Amino acid sequence: MPSDPPRPVPRPVTAHESVGLPAPSEHERALSEQLCAAIRDEIVRAGGALSFARFMELALYAPGLGYYSTGRQKFGEGGDFVTAPELGELFARCLARNLAPVLQALPGGDVLEAGAGSGALAAGLLLELERLGCLPQRYLILELSSELRARQHACLAERAGHLLDRVQWLDDLPQTIHGIVVGNELLDAMPAQRFQIHNGKAREWCVAWDGDRFAWRLGDELAGDTAVRLAALDLPDGYTSEINLAAEGWVRTAAERLEAGVLLLIDYGFPRHEFYHAQRAQGTLMCHYRQRAHDDPLILVGLQDITAHVDFTAIAEAAHAAGLDILGYTGQGQFLLASGIAEFAGHSDTKTQLRLAQEIKKLTLPHEMGELIKVMAAGRGVDCALPGFALNDRRGRL
Repeated sequence: MPSDPPRPVPRPVTAHESVGLPAPSEHERALSEQLCAAIRDEIVRAGGALSFARFMELALYAPGLGYYSTGRQKFGEGGDFVTAPELGELFARCLARNLAPVLQALPGGDVLEAGAGSGALAAGLLLELERLGCLPQRYLILELSSELRARQHACLAERAGHLLDRVQWLDDLPQTIHGIVVGNELLDAMPAQRFQIHNGKAREWCVAWDGDRFAWRLGDELAGDTAVRLAALDLPDGYTSEINLAAEGWVRTAAERLEAGVLLLIDYGFPRHEFYHAQRAQGTLMCHYRQRAHDDPLILVGLQDITAHVDFTAIAEAAHAAGLDILGYTGQGQFLLASGIAEFAGHSDTKTQLRLAQEIKKLTLPHEMGELIKVMAAGRGVDCALPGFALNDRRGRL
């Protein structure tokens, strides 16, 4: 590890790095500089480099400075990226059709949404479950960011104010869960380890400080079960990708605490044999900043989202190891079509039909969100079919 280098003022963005990306405001730049300085100090204390997983954790979640801890708008057209619930009401209405039979089978069951974003999905689910006569007694939101909690409360108050008394915010997963756990674009934002195959061994990518900016540094070989798992993939030298042990651990904990109910996960990802395909030899790491996507997580620190796609085979294995049955796995487009999304566009005026048709295309077409995003359900103690998997269940591909 290198010795402690001189301490230049951190520069989170340079002219070269920001080519093609909008410049941050002075306020944003100042926040990013503070976060860069804090990360750099931790790099020095660690002996010269941090694992990328730790860098990603700090960039996204450092208190008061990380991407999800500050007040910048993140979701929707005015933010950095658009999630399915931000497009309109159809996604939530279809999802509610899959929650309803579970709530009917589990009287008194709760809905727990982990990482509720802007609150749009929570509002949409509550309104549709009310229409279906299947309202949960409690709608629990696991959210660590106080800034996002405030946004979620405001969204719910505006769109579903009469149901706000059913909503409770949590700091951690309950010790026991009876009902449904929903995670929409949750796992891809959990800190992932990055690795490269070098002389047949998986070595961890780390982040160092190089003069006036962050830089990649290849660290030690990964060890233990992680090394064994990656060795079994027989990847070629130079292959770079990710493994997300944090996401697997979260799923395992949620599954262990689910005494009866369903874990429903929606995220960008693939089964393992596709995740580590030769076409993805540079991994799946992606950043989002003001509706632009790029692959450099070491710039715009604290100002951009950082994600890594989900290995759904690993997620299924984690859920199964905790005693859950895998109930279904498919693409988002097939899931929504099986849940009746087309029906919602047929009973409105022409202008509304056109708007809904555009929303359906964005959500379901393979080159849009329809195939890039997958849906997986796992459960315990429930005997009901989720309609979203009726058309195309790919559990056999996991």
